[in-house]
Amino acid sequence: MEADAATRPLRILIVHNRYQIRGGEESVVDAEIALLRDHGHEVRLYERDNHDVGGQSRLALLRDTLWSSSSHADVTRLIQEFRADVVHVHNTLPLVSPSVYWAVDSAPGAVALVQTLHNYRWFCPKATLLRDGKICEDCVGKVAWRAVIHRCYRQSAVQSAVMAATFGLHTALGSLHRRADRIIALSEFARDKYVLNGFPAARMAIKPNFVPDTGERPSTASVDRAGFLYVGRLSEEKGPHVLVEAAAMVPELRFDVAGDGPLGPQLPRQGNVIYSGAVSAASVRDKMRRASMLVLPSLCYEGLPMTLVEAFCNGLPVLASRLGPLATLIEDGVNGLLFNPGDAGDLASKLRWAVAHPGALQQMRIAARQTYLAHYTPESNYQQLLAIYEDAIAHRRASAAVTGT
Repeated sequence: MEADAATRPLRILIVHNRYQIRGGEESVVDAEIALLRDHGHEVRLYERDNHDVGGQSRLALLRDTLWSSSSHADVTRLIQEFRADVVHVHNTLPLVSPSVYWAVDSAPGAVALVQTLHNYRWFCPKATLLRDGKICEDCVGKVAWRAVIHRCYRQSAVQSAVMAATFGLHTALGSLHRRADRIIALSEFARDKYVLNGFPAARMAIKPNFVPDTGERPSTASVDRAGFLYVGRLSEEKGPHVLVEAAAMVPELRFDVAGDGPLGPQLPRQGNVIYSGAVSAASVRDKMRRASMLVLPSLCYEGLPMTLVEAFCNGLPVLASRLGPLATLIEDGVNGLLFNPGDAGDLASKLRWAVAHPGALQQMRIAARQTYLAHYTPESNYQQLLAIYEDAIAHRRASAAVTGT
């Protein structure tokens, strides 16, 4: 596709450290690359993969987590070869490392640096602000030594110390805080948490995730929808055990749990809960078009769950924890319902209410689809992302003019 007439094509270098288990961040990175290319921009991807961690010694991994010379050299070279206008970083842990921020900052030609923050890793080694099944903000605005005591990262004091030291050191050095031209948060809630931890409010931008519109208009007829759907990783912070506990209180209702994870084998098996395991994207869409509501029983502060955006795209209301960004992304009684986080009894009560009010649920389906069209389409996201890039470029050029670099 040709570039937009109103803007010149940009050269954008995307930097991302892929996780061993593909998740929402990988989907966001891939979708944004495709979106930018569809609008005529040149995009190159520099990525490292956590599957390579197994081939490193502990000392080498510690060194690369703190400062990867190879990533610094690679990004320095790519900026020059590609003549990048913008370097957009997503995840740096552990192999990319914050060294790439310095590579961008020292590059000739006033290359803009943009960072998307998908989680709370900069001030929480566990990244979820969750400990022992409850929200924990002990390290917000402070040095994260408490995370070491509590072994927050992978239940290891040593690994927690590495995380705390890495992000504590680079916070003190201003590796991201002082060098990024724009820092993207996924919601106002997340932005406020980052600012509370010292991130520069003037350079923060809010841009949600998006999903492509399939072009098929989901039915709003109540007869086409039945049952409740969970889609996601089966891990403590996502709260699937809360959903299963609530399901036991409403045996007359049906639940489909799609996903896998460490908590999966521990979840009780009962007649009204079907465990579908990991399913394809096409299967998720089909399930979303058949379910009454998507249930998001998260116990942690979410970023912006892709499943929520996908649900709205498919006209599926969301029943979620009244917690963090979810409490504002979902309008209670309009495009979904909210319940008290971790409270299976309250969740069961909301499930019963939904079944007893099919007319209200049908209106929520219409509102969910309208929410998607208003906030989460590719075109809307592209305009937001392009504006962020243009602001970042302008900021970098203004800074370069002042310093004479």
